[in-house]
Amino acid sequence: MVDPRLSIARRELATLRSEKTIVLALLIQLFIAAFSSFLVVGLVSLYDPGSVEGYETTVGVTGDAADDLLRVVDEQPSMAGVAYDSQAAARTAFRNGEVSAVLLADRRAGRVFVTATVPDGSVRTTVIVVQLRDALSTFERTERERRSATLSTTPLDLPPRVGSTPYYGFSYTVLLPLLCFLPVFISGSMVVDSVTEEVDRGTLELLRVAPVSTVDIVDGKVWAAAALAPAQAGLWLALLDFNGTTVRHPLALLAVVGALALLVVTLGATIAVLAPDRRAAQFLYAVGVLVAFGGSTLLPYSPVNTVARLAVDSVGATYPPLVAGYVALGIAAYLLLRRAVPRIGLES
Repeated sequence: MVDPRLSIARRELATLRSEKTIVLALLIQLFIAAFSSFLVVGLVSLYDPGSVEGYETTVGVTGDAADDLLRVVDEQPSMAGVAYDSQAAARTAFRNGEVSAVLLADRRAGRVFVTATVPDGSVRTTVIVVQLRDALSTFERTERERRSATLSTTPLDLPPRVGSTPYYGFSYTVLLPLLCFLPVFISGSMVVDSVTEEVDRGTLELLRVAPVSTVDIVDGKVWAAAALAPAQAGLWLALLDFNGTTVRHPLALLAVVGALALLVVTLGATIAVLAPDRRAAQFLYAVGVLVAFGGSTLLPYSPVNTVARLAVDSVGATYPPLVAGYVALGIAAYLLLRRAVPRIGLES
């Protein structure tokens, strides 16, 4: 005899085709994962405007320290410096469109003060500001290294240089967590809708005409929603790998996604059981997920951090028990829900 919970789970998955919002969300994720190698170029330009290639910014440099700053500006990619004898000449060139920005570098009391002038409010402004920020950071590093030998006390160590590309950072810290956690949140929302609709339409009693308990009904709905998230994540990982974004430890990563899906789906089912009104349940679910997920980002081993580190193979001895902890947390929440459902008396 077929387990009635599996029958309910299959029924839940079969009804997904009629849920246009969920189908649209799945198609959007599929598009992002399938064409990630193309989309990442445009998305990185928003994530890090300074990474835009093919656009050269001409910067006018003037002041007492113009020579030192000009050398640094010329060393920057996509930047070219033009020296001016006076601030007035540099500003005139800026107003005439001959240069995109102006840097005034003056020495006062042994220090270098730099004043930047950039265009007002546009996408081009954002790119210029980011490029100038990188140039001035390099100039500061150069000045600190040059003056460190003349100091009477040892200064603080310079921060390490970051050698990773924005494409690498964006793919593993933004794109991958997005594709892993969106299915989790959608699965939780799906189970909230499913349980509350059964109560609103009065079909819960029809399901109970068969020898099926309320626990079995909730089990079937939880199983269907929780299984959907890792299945989607597995497909997204395969598509990312096909597009050149290699993901290490995929099984451990899917275990984390499955555990979080079970935890979030259990949260959604619990809210739906306690508050069968659809609008109220969806509101409580959204707030609960936002608070829980936002609070988890403050932890040193947050879900986003765990997924990113597993994907780039930056794992240590703490990660196997951490993955096991996620799995244990999801199972514990599910078991608590099963014990709570009979006491709540949803069928009434």
